[in-house]
Amino acid sequence: MLNQAEITTAIKSIPWFLDLSPESIQRLSATANVLTFDQGTILFNEGEQHPYLYIVLEGKIRLESFVPGRGSLPLLTAESLDVISWSSLTPVVRQKTSTARVIAPSRLLAFHADSLMECCEADCDLGFVIMRRLANIVASRLLTHRLHLLEIISCQK
Repeated sequence: MLNQAEITTAIKSIPWFLDLSPESIQRLSATANVLTFDQGTILFNEGEQHPYLYIVLEGKIRLESFVPGRGSLPLLTAESLDVISWSSLTPVVRQKTSTARVIAPSRLLAFHADSLMECCEADCDLGFVIMRRLANIVASRLLTHRLHLLEIISCQK
């Protein structure tokens, strides 16, 4: 397990957080952990609530979604610096929109959603940066889902 100084160094190396003040970085560091997962581990399942937001430091995580009549379909392979489990930060709907399966041994920077939200509310600059970045991730994932749906529909004709 990494100590706080190593977690702070990891956070500083992530482009997502480059705009943050040293105080905001310290606040984030206090809420973060680095977790390691073996290949084959399921981080969370589609439809369940999961309390963590992750940033992939190393490894690969496949996000997949169940489609009736088609089974489990891969949506995205998250790699270094990708964010997964963003819905943990949505205030009302926290159910996962996909299943996350570790497909290569992985190290993830993990933020407990409640602690991260408290940090965002206490530090408006931090909150603005994180929510702006999350909005981009959500928009990107919606586009990816839309393209997958169009592909499924076109294959049925």
